[in-house]
Amino acid sequence: MIERRSGVVVQAVIEETRDPTAYRWRWVALAVILAVEVMDLLDSLVTTIAGPSIQQELGGSLSLIQWLGAAYTLAMAIGLLTGGRLGDIFGRRRMFVIGAAGFTVASLWCALAWSPGVLIAARGVQGLFGALMLPQGLGMIKQMFSPRDQVKAFGAFGPVMGLGAVGGPVLAGWLVDADYFGTGWRMIFLINLPLGIFAVAGALRFLPEFRNERTPRLDLAGVGLAALGGFLLLYPLVQGRELGWPAWIFVLLAAGLAVFGLFAAYEARRDRRGLDPLVTPSLFRKRAFTSGMLVGLVFFGALMGTGLISSLYLQLGLGYSPLKAGLSTLPQAAGTMIGFIAASAGLTERYGRKLLITGTVIMAAATAAVAWIVQSTGTALTPYHLIAGLLPLGIGMGLAMAPFFNIVLAGVDDEETGSASGAMTSMQQLGGAFGIALLGTIFFNNVPGAGFSDAAVRSLLIALVMLLVAGGLSFLLPRHPRPEAE
Repeated sequence: MIERRSGVVVQAVIEETRDPTAYRWRWVALAVILAVEVMDLLDSLVTTIAGPSIQQELGGSLSLIQWLGAAYTLAMAIGLLTGGRLGDIFGRRRMFVIGAAGFTVASLWCALAWSPGVLIAARGVQGLFGALMLPQGLGMIKQMFSPRDQVKAFGAFGPVMGLGAVGGPVLAGWLVDADYFGTGWRMIFLINLPLGIFAVAGALRFLPEFRNERTPRLDLAGVGLAALGGFLLLYPLVQGRELGWPAWIFVLLAAGLAVFGLFAAYEARRDRRGLDPLVTPSLFRKRAFTSGMLVGLVFFGALMGTGLISSLYLQLGLGYSPLKAGLSTLPQAAGTMIGFIAASAGLTERYGRKLLITGTVIMAAATAAVAWIVQSTGTALTPYHLIAGLLPLGIGMGLAMAPFFNIVLAGVDDEETGSASGAMTSMQQLGGAFGIALLGTIFFNNVPGAGFSDAAVRSLLIALVMLLVAGGLSFLLPRHPRPEAE
């Protein structure tokens, strides 16, 4: 290891062939990496709770609430396709610092937004910078820690992410209701400033810089095609209802599918020429990967879409305050932590695919229970009524999510795991964006004629179908997780 000190900046260039445990600040560096993970998790959740308040102040149509989540997750999904590769080319610490600084500035931009369009644009920029910083941290962990310590390092993500999932909606509701300094909903973005400053300062001081012997080449055309295809599919789903579903909306949907087909052909051609594709084409010839992409797209779509529907119904339909709506989701967050803990206690290794399917079935049954509770109680619904449905929904979620990625990766070759991991992470974000767009549109489309309660029930039933589809497709996945993950 070569280490140079200049003021508060530590530059350490660690060759991959050396013992990674030689880097003395690795545990402090892990805390810096976890800080940006928390920022990303909070920002993916807070607008679900704060959305109605934002729309009420800034104006615009109800689709603004959908765009606040969809713009962030779509930008994140597209950016993740090349975020890790930029770190390989220009240095992971450098890209981490740029990503964290850009995310922080974009958060300030969100807080200062004066119109719906400006806020949506700022959310997209947040997602792009988030996609730049997140892959660098994961890559550095693999190089800073020995294989044994990597298990401990990655194990820290579970509790931190669990606390973020529990605290995110509650924090958002509290900040909006508290209206500190008259900022209202803007504080949910201002809270990122101290976290972002800590991340940038900590990265400059404690994160090492890594250099790869081989520098991959960027595939900007591939990124452009993926971004265009995603937008062409997302825009009609969000805006079609307000525009009255004209014929050109369906033309855009068809064009989006065609662009993704063109993207696949382009990536295959790039691979044949010996260039670096965004996604290794051979992956799509493996049943585990293609099935996993479909399962993830539907599963995470149902997951994110259901969260949006719950918030919309509680605030717009029942008149809950943002804080009360956030507190109402605590049983689901607590159940998720229970599910993760149970899966981490040996259930994943023992049951593998069965655990994933079981968790999905529990989620489907719990979603049906929530729909029945909403239907039967109507406007008399209280947070206590929801516990019976949301707690098992969270447990099933934790059981299903814990083994998912490792099971999919068990069906790909070792040299394909990097590309597969990046594609699966992008798919998770893309699924969330489409779930928000699809279920949000179904909800708003049904409110005028059926009312808030029936609109929520119908949306939840679509989510139920999505979960059943995900569970059925899961039978095509490998039976057990990747051995290296055990």
